[in-house]
Amino acid sequence: MYRVRLFAVRHSRLFESFYNAFEATMVRLDPVFRAIGYQRVEAPMALIERGVKSVLFDCKMCGQCVLSSTGMSCPMNCPKQLRNGPCGGVRPGGFCEVKPDMRCVWVEAWDGAARMKRGLERIEVVQPPVNRELEGSSSWLRVAREKAVERREARSSSDPSKLALARAFKAARKIEPASAPLAAEPQAAMADHAVGERTSVYKADSAADRNGTAEGK
Repeated sequence: MYRVRLFAVRHSRLFESFYNAFEATMVRLDPVFRAIGYQRVEAPMALIERGVKSVLFDCKMCGQCVLSSTGMSCPMNCPKQLRNGPCGGVRPGGFCEVKPDMRCVWVEAWDGAARMKRGLERIEVVQPPVNRELEGSSSWLRVAREKAVERREARSSSDPSKLALARAFKAARKIEPASAPLAAEPQAAMADHAVGERTSVYKADSAADRNGTAEGK
């Protein structure tokens, strides 16, 4: 199993191409899945996914597969289940701190990512914590369903560019919440006495400047 896992990393570009074609097929099958019912398809699809990915990648079926972002090296194989890079205990030669006979999952991930198209960009994306409620579910089916929904929304939108902009803004707001518009000034802050307090220092400074100018003349 371990040797097959290393093989997958060494041939990450090939597996990436295969997965992209497979994902496109899954998205095209969305009408069929909807007709049958995604809930009914979930169990058999998860069973197939477990069988294939456990052999190739020693998959743990976390339900949130990130193999395409980690050089085809599953981060769940890390004894500490680190999702965003190696720990500080990597041994010389890139071996695991906990399992000395195993190469660090993240050392392998960087090797695999370097072979993939834009792999070194994707591996730098910070992954969210694992949602344990999704364990055992099919990530294939979930990704295909989400992308199919996006395509339907784009086709039904009168202006696809506005839809893309709305999605981009939503994503940006998650990254930088401070980009929200400023709130309106409260009434108390706009009262006459409050304005006077805020401008009193400015008025005093202005008066001093005028006096200094007059004395200089």
